[in-house]
Amino acid sequence: MCLLDLIPEIKLKYPEIHSVQSQTIPKAISNDQECQRALNPEEVLFSTLGFNIIRQPSSLESAGIGVFVAKGFVPEGTVVSMYPGTVYENHEPIFFQSIGNPFIFRCIDGVLIDGNNRGISKAIYRSCSKRDQIGPLKMCDVFWLTTAMHNPLAVGQYVNNCSSEKEANVCYQELNIPKCFPVEFKQYLPNINYSHEIERPLRCVVLVALRNIGPGEELFSNYYTVIS
Repeated sequence: MCLLDLIPEIKLKYPEIHSVQSQTIPKAISNDQECQRALNPEEVLFSTLGFNIIRQPSSLESAGIGVFVAKGFVPEGTVVSMYPGTVYENHEPIFFQSIGNPFIFRCIDGVLIDGNNRGISKAIYRSCSKRDQIGPLKMCDVFWLTTAMHNPLAVGQYVNNCSSEKEANVCYQELNIPKCFPVEFKQYLPNINYSHEIERPLRCVVLVALRNIGPGEELFSNYYTVIS
């Protein structure tokens, strides 16, 4: 059964889906391996945007994990990554989550995004996701917490800071998701508000290429450069 079958009012917005599914489902059943290959998120990203990114040990000494362009080409001005995590207002409690946590991003206006995919941070994100879920529709992407990521761009918290040897090739761009954003697409956003009562739009942060970036290059940001 298609997920949209459970939500008729949303399914009516996409009449073309039924005809496409009726053609593709029999093929998927007859060739499951081909279906899985077609749905590989990394391949979808490459075929759509022309590049793919991966996490692997950084080229900087003692910098831990970094993010690299695995293949393809990233043009200047392209969104190359997203910063996932729970979004906190500057007055909301985050003390215990912040202990030993290097993945907390501070926006210009003081809003915080906890991009840690372990420990209490992971538990809070999952809890908020289940709290806000509407029937079968999730209000955020939870797969960035696992190794089976559905959104390969949701690795922005692993982008390392630039250095004297490695200049920044990406910058942070803050944006607010408007209330008119289609509810059925929120499952692809790797962010969720800590407070259910918050009335402001959901804050997201993406990383944008400052120049053309080729295959094999590591992404480097400047932690003090944020565009609002």
